[in-house]
Amino acid sequence: MSAGEQRGVKKRLPVVGQETEPVAPRDDVESDGMARAVASRRSFLQSMAVAGAAAGTAAATGCSEDTWETFIQDHYQRMTPEQLEAVIDRLEREALREHGVEVNIEAPGPLPNVQFAYALNLNACIGCRQCEYACAAENNTSRDPEIHYIRVLELDGGSFDVEEAEHYYTGEVPKPGKVYMPVSCQHCQNPPCVRACPVQATWREHDGIVVVDYNWCIGCRYCEAACPYGARHFNFAPPSIPPSEINPDQGYLSNRIRPVGVMEKCTYCLHRTRRGLLPACQEVCPVGARKFGNLLDPNSEVRRILETKRIYILKEELGTHPSFMYYFG
Repeated sequence: MSAGEQRGVKKRLPVVGQETEPVAPRDDVESDGMARAVASRRSFLQSMAVAGAAAGTAAATGCSEDTWETFIQDHYQRMTPEQLEAVIDRLEREALREHGVEVNIEAPGPLPNVQFAYALNLNACIGCRQCEYACAAENNTSRDPEIHYIRVLELDGGSFDVEEAEHYYTGEVPKPGKVYMPVSCQHCQNPPCVRACPVQATWREHDGIVVVDYNWCIGCRYCEAACPYGARHFNFAPPSIPPSEINPDQGYLSNRIRPVGVMEKCTYCLHRTRRGLLPACQEVCPVGARKFGNLLDPNSEVRRILETKRIYILKEELGTHPSFMYYFG
């Protein structure tokens, strides 16, 4: 059994209110896409093997052993636990060598009977952007060029025209007559970004978190174009983070330092939330506008909000079915 199968990544997300139970594997289109991506890479490796052993090839091309291992690394969902352990060990060595920081990378899988969701109180948010900067600190995003997963929009009261929103407002907040709407990955139940990826480098996990295998991503940016929320970000340059600001508590599919030339995005801080902690953005919110939890738990706060409050779905007409919802408290 592969590591991906052990983590339950081939199960579909249950509808809210239903019990979690095993269902059919991913549909034929997704399976065929994965098979083509893997077959293509394996065909290349087989042709390389004809010329000589991997070590000999690495020496001939001037690649280090770690560089060669990165190049031939398998897809996350197909790795055995032993392969994943070896990859994590290599990534931790690379972090120490390249950034001078000892990090601990884990790969927590989806929790059983969990469907994560977020609810944000538009009446409470004051636009302070503390969530935005806490997210950047937690998730090791590049400082130069700057990448932030959360964008806080300033809107006129009574309007939800995000196309006319102010992204770069300044001055004291909240301003009279203004409403603030933080926007990040919506972790859609029907994610267009996943369908757009030609190599299956992004997918939706069993607990509803949409993730990216950074080492499988080819940087084509199709997912970025497909996302209607502007939630995906491309590393145009090697990430620049002062060593003193690197968060050493890292997840393979979340906040480990990403290589140049790949896509990245919010992962609901899965390295935290799959261990029972809150996302960094909720933990830092000074007004309690953010609520995160398990929709399958009838006693969870996010479930209560969904059942009792007026809910607003950003770009609901697109049929993406976000698991990030706004409400009026």
